[in-house]
Amino acid sequence: MSNEDIPVAEASPQLETERLLQQNLESAFSDLSGKVTIQRVRRVWAEVAMDQLHPVLTHAKDQLGFGMLCTITGTDEGTHLGLMYHLANDDGMVLTLVTSAPKDGPGPQTVTQYFPHADLYEREVIDLLGVRIQGVADGNRYPLPDGWPEGQYPLRKDWTQEMLEVGKEVEP
Repeated sequence: MSNEDIPVAEASPQLETERLLQQNLESAFSDLSGKVTIQRVRRVWAEVAMDQLHPVLTHAKDQLGFGMLCTITGTDEGTHLGLMYHLANDDGMVLTLVTSAPKDGPGPQTVTQYFPHADLYEREVIDLLGVRIQGVADGNRYPLPDGWPEGQYPLRKDWTQEMLEVGKEVEP
């Protein structure tokens, strides 16, 4: 099957709600023009600059009814870290806001003011990928144990088991 044979999601008449969401986001945020993609029925993705994450997230939650944060997915994209905030509404539509953060610089601000349970997801991407989410409250590590060496991020592409051995603390 060639690429010409693959149906384009936007051509389907069944995707009216998704197209309306796409139009709403692109008209509310001119920076999103051409960056909102209908992946399939009830799945819409938007590429958002890190400094626009909070305004877009607030709009999605307060104006469009995306009141549930399902999870935050983190990825190592080589030169930067990717973050996907998966939001859902009561009708089962999922809006994923995709942003990126530098590996060695500040990441986005916490989203716990919108979704109090987000701290668990944020701690996970901090622990596993080293994302530097700003404003996360003090607390236990998650999911890595408290004794895990600082600076060791097991989901980064360049991390190896040998790095953990070098970073191990020696007990007296």
